[in-house]
Amino acid sequence: MDTTNNNKKPHAAILTSPGMGHLIPAVELGKTLLTKHAFDVTIFLITTDPAIARSQINQQTSHLKTPPNVVELPQPDVSSKLGPQPSIVDRIVVTMTESIPSLRSFILSMNHPPSLLIIDLFGTAAIPMARDLGMQSYVFLTMSAWFSALTIYLPAMDPIHVENTHIKNREPLPIPGCEPLLFDDTLESLLDPHGPMYEGYTNVAKVINGSDGILMNTWQDLEPSATKALGESGILRRFTKGPVYPVGPLVRTLVERDTAGLELDNKVKQWLDRQPTESVIYVSFGSGGTMSAAQIRELAWGLELSMLRFVWVVRPPLDDDVSGAFFDVGKGGDGLPEYLPEGFLERTKELGVVVPMWAPQVEILGHPATGGFVTHCGWNSVVEAIFGEVAMVAWPLYSEQTMNAAMLSEDIGVAVRANKAEDGVVGRDEIARVVRRVMVEEEGGEMREKVKKLKASAEKAVCEFGSSYESLGQFRRNCCELHLRRGEDAKARGA
Repeated sequence: MDTTNNNKKPHAAILTSPGMGHLIPAVELGKTLLTKHAFDVTIFLITTDPAIARSQINQQTSHLKTPPNVVELPQPDVSSKLGPQPSIVDRIVVTMTESIPSLRSFILSMNHPPSLLIIDLFGTAAIPMARDLGMQSYVFLTMSAWFSALTIYLPAMDPIHVENTHIKNREPLPIPGCEPLLFDDTLESLLDPHGPMYEGYTNVAKVINGSDGILMNTWQDLEPSATKALGESGILRRFTKGPVYPVGPLVRTLVERDTAGLELDNKVKQWLDRQPTESVIYVSFGSGGTMSAAQIRELAWGLELSMLRFVWVVRPPLDDDVSGAFFDVGKGGDGLPEYLPEGFLERTKELGVVVPMWAPQVEILGHPATGGFVTHCGWNSVVEAIFGEVAMVAWPLYSEQTMNAAMLSEDIGVAVRANKAEDGVVGRDEIARVVRRVMVEEEGGEMREKVKKLKASAEKAVCEFGSSYESLGQFRRNCCELHLRRGEDAKARGA
């Protein structure tokens, strides 16, 4: 397919993986490319719940005069491709792979076809299709630069060395130019260097490194060492074919949501409006995080013991799957949870609000009454917490969240970590202790001051002439230059 056209704007196709954590930053990237860097943008939506995804996109884009084009690809039936108890990663990867024929057909039918494809960590199977259609291929890593550095460096690691030192001896895993990865914070996919998860992660990393470039949802002032290591003259740059662009933070903002006429649920908003400034801790574990029944009970008791105001987003318990709600986000809920301790809701009715299933996180974090956040440390939540100017209790559940928790608590100093007991449950006394550290002790105030400085640096990064703004500008220039060069090469071969 010839992607050369008379329209001088580059046309970016952004392919989103299932899950709010992938959709939200992809839409923010599309908005930024469209409104600030003169791209045409088409977002290809792959989701297990199109209605919720559409609602989310409308919330993020309805304030724009000309929003990006959104295409819902047909939901593939992947049941026959998966085992009886597939992991989240398996379900996402198979869903993405089975959606490629539909993506290809739609691109071929477009009058103004895209000149480049941007995928996330789980969309690498689409890169060969992009190359076959003459499109540039880029990877948008919606995680930290530290995690991005680990991913980029992974194919160069010796699995035997990883096994003998990091896994067996529990020594830190070195990442050139970055903080080493402690064993307690390591990824599940690294625990068996000879297993299928490690091999699969390595193969994905190789494809990412061979793309035309990598975008990261972070900024230089937040992660100076990691972004430097990945920069043009950085120690990790030799592992990637194309440049690495820190382009974040790409995050939903209250200004945009207010412009769209969206408000907090009346009950939650009215309750927050009555509370003192920075007196409420918000408790939420992302769009997919779930807990065991025992852990939910301990969390309830811990919040009650803390004697502090709270807003808690709670989901039904799952005893063996910390990400069980990933494909069933839901939006709101009716009735009061029966799995909370007997009498909890009555005893805490003046102290806090329990919200079933889902709550508007940006609005809650941005409310003046909110001063703290118990979070699973998903990257979207981390960035939203920074914009909400709140201190954090880091409580990672899965994936790279342990790395984010380590960064927040030990490197940046804006969070405290909740420690699990030997049975894997965070006890009520520990919960009350860490919540009070964040909310009422001097340490929490110091954290909030640090977060405010981070927010200022984030806003500076994405403003005109800021580091991330300039990085996206360079990305656009490189896209145009590469497009012209490949067009000239094609003409030369034809001659």
